[in-house]
This record gives sequence, C-alpha cells and structure tokens, in this order.
Amino acid sequence: MKDFPEKLRHPEKAHRAPNETLRKPEWIRVSRADSRDYAETRRILKDNALATVCEEAACPNRGECWSQRHATMMIMGETCTRGCSFCNVATGRPDALDPFEPGRVAQAVAKLGLRHVVITSVDRDDLADGGAAHFAQTIRAVRHQTPGTTIEVLVPDFLHKGAAWAQVVDAGPDVFNHNLECVPRLYPSVRPGARYYQSLRLLDEAKRRNPAIFTKSGLMVGLGETFEELRQVMDDMRVAGVDFITVGQYLQPTAHHHRIDRFLPPEEFARIAEMARAKGFLAVSATPMTRSSFHAGDDFARLQAARKALIQTEDTKENADG
Repeated sequence: MKDFPEKLRHPEKAHRAPNETLRKPEWIRVSRADSRDYAETRRILKDNALATVCEEAACPNRGECWSQRHATMMIMGETCTRGCSFCNVATGRPDALDPFEPGRVAQAVAKLGLRHVVITSVDRDDLADGGAAHFAQTIRAVRHQTPGTTIEVLVPDFLHKGAAWAQVVDAGPDVFNHNLECVPRLYPSVRPGARYYQSLRLLDEAKRRNPAIFTKSGLMVGLGETFEELRQVMDDMRVAGVDFITVGQYLQPTAHHHRIDRFLPPEEFARIAEMARAKGFLAVSATPMTRSSFHAGDDFARLQAARKALIQTEDTKENADG
C-alpha cells in the first residue's frame, strides 16, 4: 500500500487555526441509547455496582452495545493512576480493591446472558502486582458462574511489576488483549506513563506462556501518525505473535485532551485493513468506529474460524509434502 501524499493525508491543516476543533465528518456516528435492552443493561450494571469502560471512557458505541446487552466491565475502580492524554477516565488516587467485585462481575455476566465478555481495568500502578491477581480472580469467578462464557481481558501494561501479568494468563482467558494505542513516536505526548517496548514485550510473553490464547492489540489513528509508522507497528505486533489487530479513529473526549490531527475517511481504513491482512493477522477490524471491545463476541468467533482454517491448511500441506 502506497503512502498518501501530504496534501491528501492532511487536507485540514492548511486552513486550520491552532485551537480550532475539527468538525466530525458524516461517517462518524454516535449510536443512540433509547431501547428497552439499553435500559435493562444499565440497570443490571447499576444493581451490581459495576463500572464500565463504555461510560468512563465515553465510548461512542455504547448505545449500540448496551442495546444488545453487551458491556465491557471495568474492574478495580473508576480512578486511574496514569494520565494518558487521549483517555477520558479520571486520574488520581484510587480506592482500595473491592474483594467482592469479581463475584459481582460474574453475576452481571450471568444476568446479561453474555456469551462473550470483555473485562478491562484502570491502571493500578499503586498495587504491587498492578492488579493482576484481581484480574485472575475475576476470570475464575466468571468461569465458575457461567462456564460457557468466553472471556477476553484488556489489561494494562504492568510496567515495573515483573512477571505479575503471568497470573492473568494462567487464569485462562480466551483472549489476552493489550492495546499499543499509538505509534512509538507519539508515546511521550499520548501515553507518557507507558513504554512502547514494554507493551510489545507483554504481548510477546503472554503468547509464549500460553500459545493457545488469542492475543490482540489496538491502535488509534488520527493523532498525526504516518502510514509507514503504522506499517512498522504492525510488523512489531506480528513478531510478537499478535493474532488480532483493531484500528479505529481517535475521538477527542474534551478540549483538554489530545488534539485530533485529522479524521481518516473510510477508504483509508480499508487500505489499513488490507495492509494488516497482508501482514498475516488472523483477524482485522479497521473502521472509523472500531474499538477494542466493539463486536468482540463476533470477532472471537472469526478468530476461532480463522485459526481452524489455518490449522487445516497446514495439515493439508504436511500431508501433501509427506
């Protein structure tokens, strides 16, 4: 895939004032939230005193997901110890962990009838293990309550926590997700508390510890990255054994958050998806509204089918060679 010329890649810049906020294009649509199932999802979450990344991160897909009784559980509180410039989650000193939270998550999963659940968290740099044991307890609680539910975890980077992450892998989630978020050049301004190669190492070591687990990572675009930088990040992901990549448009939560560089049109996302598929990912989701947990259940089914097809192809080739 060829890079776009500068005048096509950044058409807004020539006439844009320094503090001007870009107007959302027609292909960016926030889903409505007025269905009966939406209200029921909200009630179940409230009754179980659970936070969701859907609310805390102001996800634009909340209306659609909750109307389908899908919600991404956010454990370990609503306050993050990091201050990433793209994120709408509050930063500060978190409360102590709630030992009953894993059980409440499991109850909510059962009441919502989830066949696939995504469990994420705030960063908890204040904890010796970064919250790894709490993740593991939550996975086990869901397994006990609803054995047929597949589990996806979207974990922090466990920076300076040694091998604490291994507790999460050993608890047996079906998908181990950690988002790189952006290209490494932008880390100082977008993810100042994180380290690009720590995130890559986490994904690589999780896959090595349990090759049967699907690994997944996501990127935001529209922050000023180039296509060549995206290509390099995809190569890095593949070297780390990442199975599934998600790419979505960054949307600025408030005027105080990181500025949007540009909105990529759908045809550019199609080209990003084409590039990712050519790299050998088992599954790719690249659209303006793509988010890590959006349609995660359907994506998990695609991952399973893709792995099965790959195994069959390899078996056929071995038999032919033999």
